[in-house]
Amino acid sequence: MTKYTINDPAEMAQSIYEFAENITDALEIDLSSPLNAEYPSFRNICIAGMGGSAIGGDVVNVLTKDQLSIPLIVSRHYELPSWVYNRTLVICSSYSGNTEETLAAFEDAKRKGAYIVGITTGGKLLEKLTNNQYPCLVIPSGLQPRAAMAFSFVPMLNLLHKFKLIDHKPIDELDNVISLLKEKRLIYSEQQTDNPTLKLAEKLADKLPVIYGQTTTSGIAAMRWKGQICENAKMLAYHNELPELNHNEIVGWENNQSVIDKIVLVWLKDHDDNERVKYRQTFTENILKNVTLNQETVNVDGDTLSARFLHLIYFGDWVSYWCATIHKTDPSPVYKIENLKGQLGNV
Repeated sequence: MTKYTINDPAEMAQSIYEFAENITDALEIDLSSPLNAEYPSFRNICIAGMGGSAIGGDVVNVLTKDQLSIPLIVSRHYELPSWVYNRTLVICSSYSGNTEETLAAFEDAKRKGAYIVGITTGGKLLEKLTNNQYPCLVIPSGLQPRAAMAFSFVPMLNLLHKFKLIDHKPIDELDNVISLLKEKRLIYSEQQTDNPTLKLAEKLADKLPVIYGQTTTSGIAAMRWKGQICENAKMLAYHNELPELNHNEIVGWENNQSVIDKIVLVWLKDHDDNERVKYRQTFTENILKNVTLNQETVNVDGDTLSARFLHLIYFGDWVSYWCATIHKTDPSPVYKIENLKGQLGNV
């Protein structure tokens, strides 16, 4: 087995390794002090965020899909939907507190009279929330935003429970998730032949990963995989979801065979997937075998949908780390993002 040299001075591997502890710590964040005021009967929920802070809202959407009786959307934009009003719960999530899209969304929510709660480590968002006397959950700093996902989605779950929008089941299920992640990290973190995340990374590292999942569940995991591979491994990756891709993208697997030969198609599957989607997965996989044999399947274990879903995300985090290692790339810096922010700051 090839032994790879680790280039990880900022210890991204340790951040991934401690995902379970982050969930535990996030569960202990006190909501009583910032949320002691009265609140309306909410009619909808809008989570404003970008990147690693927005994905927490997507995770909450999956974990509460059988619980929430009102709509929840994640807004990745400067402006919120026109339907936001005084009975909308707007959660402004920015790890740094300085994400300009989220700061603009805060001002939009304020203009629309929404009930606003913030989740941040500090920055301008905390300042705006404090000055306007809006509640804010202050979370631990010191992580890359993409490595702080637990401090995004867990407080959101607790908020929804506090506002009586969900019961305690999605939160209770996190105990099993924590145990499962602690078990799996002993395998996923090691350069061993039985590490499935490393084996998959070796198949992806010199290819273009295209990750397919199912709408509402593994499709969110596929989006997370794409983002992590791009940021940690500094590799292009793409994702899409069934059933929508069956109505357009499937036809694209025809011309430019030399490009297709550089793609690895990764299927994210779960036994609780919609039955019709399972047929679609199988038939699509078989149809595309005439075009590419570079297809991999990831189907992880866990006693509940919540456990399998978060396990699937965790699996992808390690795949992205090992892709970075194979490329001898430091997974932590995101120089192009910082460059872009610098240029925007001058406009």
